[in-house]
Amino acid sequence: MSANDGDLIDRLAKKHSVSPAAVQVVLAALRSGGGRMAQFSHADFGGMSQWSTGMSMVGDMFNTQLKAKLDALCSDIAAHLDTAESAGGARPEGDEVSYRSQTRSEDWWPAGLGRPAAVGAQNDLRYAVFPETRRLVIDDQGTISIYDTGSHRIFGVAQAQNADRTLTFTSQDGLVRIANLPRVSV
Repeated sequence: MSANDGDLIDRLAKKHSVSPAAVQVVLAALRSGGGRMAQFSHADFGGMSQWSTGMSMVGDMFNTQLKAKLDALCSDIAAHLDTAESAGGARPEGDEVSYRSQTRSEDWWPAGLGRPAAVGAQNDLRYAVFPETRRLVIDDQGTISIYDTGSHRIFGVAQAQNADRTLTFTSQDGLVRIANLPRVSV
């Protein structure tokens, strides 16, 4: 945590009516998630919680006000991290790696697609969704495939645990199957 984080944490805790400890946990989780997603546990959000752009889940799952509070806090922190990256804001040496170097060292998808809105993995299958360039990239045991998502705004993913390890996605139009998306080259 840098010296500037203390001011940010205090300011956001007051703005969103949560404890400074909750802001600190969310900030650390968002840094780990490259500024795009977070998974953490804190009592201020009802326990286990997750966030990514357009999706908030809190431990108290039917509490829509708490979901909105988490979304607002995470959106503010993500914007702060984006600003820090744009300004070349490397974090101090120590336990935390800079946001810029952390995301760049873990990029497994082809260059030129932009920043993913969602990234996930399970077993030997991983995916990244790029809404700006309308692309979905899947790495299946080292084989990279790129798909055109067209007008789909993907916001959910499910992976079957059977032998075929099928990925399906959810968009504003419902279920999106990989087989229904056109494959594109790099």
